[in-house]
Amino acid sequence: MKRFSRFLALSALGGALAFPVLSQTVKVTPLGGMEGEFCPQDRALLFEDPNGTRILYDPGRTVAGANDPRLGKIDVILVTHMHGDHVGNAHNAAPNAGTCAAPDLSVSAMPESLAVRIALAKKSKIVTGSEMPPFFAAKLRAGGGNPADSILARFGGSVTVGGVRIATVTAMHSNGLDPDHIGGELGKAMKDAGIAGDVGLPTGYILGFSNGLVAYLSGDTGITADQDLVVRKHYNARLAVMNMGDGFTTGPAEAAYVINELVKPASVIASHANEVGTVGGKVRPGSKTEAFIKAAKVPVHVPLSGKTMEFDAGGKCTAGC
Repeated sequence: MKRFSRFLALSALGGALAFPVLSQTVKVTPLGGMEGEFCPQDRALLFEDPNGTRILYDPGRTVAGANDPRLGKIDVILVTHMHGDHVGNAHNAAPNAGTCAAPDLSVSAMPESLAVRIALAKKSKIVTGSEMPPFFAAKLRAGGGNPADSILARFGGSVTVGGVRIATVTAMHSNGLDPDHIGGELGKAMKDAGIAGDVGLPTGYILGFSNGLVAYLSGDTGITADQDLVVRKHYNARLAVMNMGDGFTTGPAEAAYVINELVKPASVIASHANEVGTVGGKVRPGSKTEAFIKAAKVPVHVPLSGKTMEFDAGGKCTAGC
């Protein structure tokens, strides 16, 4: 058994011996732009460990600010990279504002970002890799928060927060920092020159939950050898969240190849479709979402906003799918 999986198994056993177990599933709740639908801007997923630890993945533009009633307690925020649709450069004024095809993005979250504003309001940790932690530490400090709440998990290492083990893995994408996050004369000069700030490489994540489930969160990425060598062979991920929107990330065919031939999880949650993926809660015919579902050889779960899914240690959906 892989060391990561053995660590999780022992942690789960220890927890089971010490405390009564109320739930052995990990809950995943999409926080999208329109209740019951899968929409173009949807990125945010809320993971809840059986022990109660709650992790927000890429808040993006569909979480309606730090006071969004869907958030509740947030212990950890994960940001894969600094693009506005992941870190949150703007967001809707209220849940379900606008339409699925044309969401309301009327509230600016600059220069802090939505991720930082949520972290300040909820006293959350922000876990990132590469060179992103100093940026978040500075923003937390400027907002009156604790810069130590920005935590580094660089490639090959991991941190454990609230009983959930978090590691970063390769994602092939860009990760420029919008100069509007910097502001002032420096930010203006960078914007005029058409250059972005350097905060290192983007990342994906491996989450090891207390029930033994290992999940791979791809971030924005293309096909990488690490999806086989690291994600499957080392970490043995059983649930994947896979971006499949094409153009900016893997398309449906490429994402299906990653799932079928490289990661080989028990199931996958589609992500980052950049389209109206569902109408009336049903997959839209002819969509990229439909193409991905048809090409994948494992169950594909469509993240309908507000609908909680539950996954066991083996990555199988046991409720809400």
